[in-house]
Amino acid sequence: MEGVKNIFAVSELRNRVLFTLGLLGVYRLGHVITTPGVNRAAIDELARQMQNTNFLGLYDMFSGGSLSRATIFALGIMPYISASIILQLLTVVWPYLERLSKEGELGRRKITQYTRYGTIFLSVIQSLGYAFFLEQNTNVVGGLPLVIHPGLGFRLMTVLTFTTGTCFVMWLGEQITERGIGNGMSLIIFAGIVVGFPRAVLRTFEMMRTGQIGLIAILLLLVLMALVIAAVIFVERGHRRVTVQYAKRVVGRRMYGGSSTHIPLKVNTGGVIPVIFASSILSFPILLLQMVKTPMAESISQQITIGMPLYDLLFVAAIIFFAYFYTAIIFNPDDVAENMRKYGGFVPGIRPGKRTAEHIDTILARITLAGAIYLALIAILPQFLINGFKVAPVPFIGEWLDANLPRVVTQGLGIPFLFGGTSLLIVVGVAMDTVQQVESQLIMRHYDGFMKKTRIRGRRG
Repeated sequence: MEGVKNIFAVSELRNRVLFTLGLLGVYRLGHVITTPGVNRAAIDELARQMQNTNFLGLYDMFSGGSLSRATIFALGIMPYISASIILQLLTVVWPYLERLSKEGELGRRKITQYTRYGTIFLSVIQSLGYAFFLEQNTNVVGGLPLVIHPGLGFRLMTVLTFTTGTCFVMWLGEQITERGIGNGMSLIIFAGIVVGFPRAVLRTFEMMRTGQIGLIAILLLLVLMALVIAAVIFVERGHRRVTVQYAKRVVGRRMYGGSSTHIPLKVNTGGVIPVIFASSILSFPILLLQMVKTPMAESISQQITIGMPLYDLLFVAAIIFFAYFYTAIIFNPDDVAENMRKYGGFVPGIRPGKRTAEHIDTILARITLAGAIYLALIAILPQFLINGFKVAPVPFIGEWLDANLPRVVTQGLGIPFLFGGTSLLIVVGVAMDTVQQVESQLIMRHYDGFMKKTRIRGRRG
């Protein structure tokens, strides 16, 4: 409570926190406004019927359920994230973007502008596909019309509404990052996930009251959540220290150097970004395939549905890829080694320059692999335990595995686990990052923060 009181004792920090909360409140207001032309009763009935079928999967979870309810913020921030991924991938292979990324603030602004254009392009495609999806699924809800007046006018209105909503959400995220506290895009995803927690808790206790799940299953659920949260906190704070020794040197009449320090290499350098990137990349084709009513599209969509072997394999591979990719973007061993060499620093037993860069790169590759495996396990393990591993679609041996493996492996514990590993990972990771930024602001102004045992106590204000 003292740390919270200190937040409001600093006027600038108080304004930033209140500004962030205010914009998140505005973001939540858009989740109760239905898109024009959509039958609200029918869309609510459709969402209720599909609530146990992973309807639209992680895309709907990241938008706080707005996609399944067809609100004006249905697409949320995911088109922006997808556009950011595409631009970052193109930066590696396109020399023009690579040059822009090295031009400092001007180049970053140009890349941000291209990202916004890409966001609008992806929003138009996804919103048009969603409009077709609504027009083609009237019979799903017992004959209730999902769309009051289907046709070209409804499609154009949906494209305009969803695209404008995405642009507005993107602007909110940028404003939070610039004038608020924490990363705006991550906090918007955080808000979309957290808003579903109270509803999930009430639903779980309702199922326990009606006898659908037992007390033992609830206790296992709580233990699993506690273990996931503990693992996230433990690994996110873990790092490998690379010892650096600085030689003594004389500048004028003063002697510098002769000290020993270390470079902290985080086990999970990318944080929750690889999981968000992987989820976004996989959710995009899933969303499009579910809106196309052809036999081939339905077959592919079934194979890459959450819980299917192909989806799990692609999800784990994407997490590992983006863990290495994002680490390579934000940490350059060559630059670190060159800066060390300029100031007379060296790793004991390693020659300065290229050898030092190779040494750091080797260590970083090893710990990044450990961090990527940890991310994949956290994201996949709760799904295996709760929903089971659907092995029947595996070619050749799927039916044999389904018949011989224990039911707990193929069907899970039978609990509609609404606190997935991915959601817990994102919530805990974003919360830790935001608290750390608040902590830094308090320490800078000589106030005690939240994590007193991890640092030297500051002077009282």
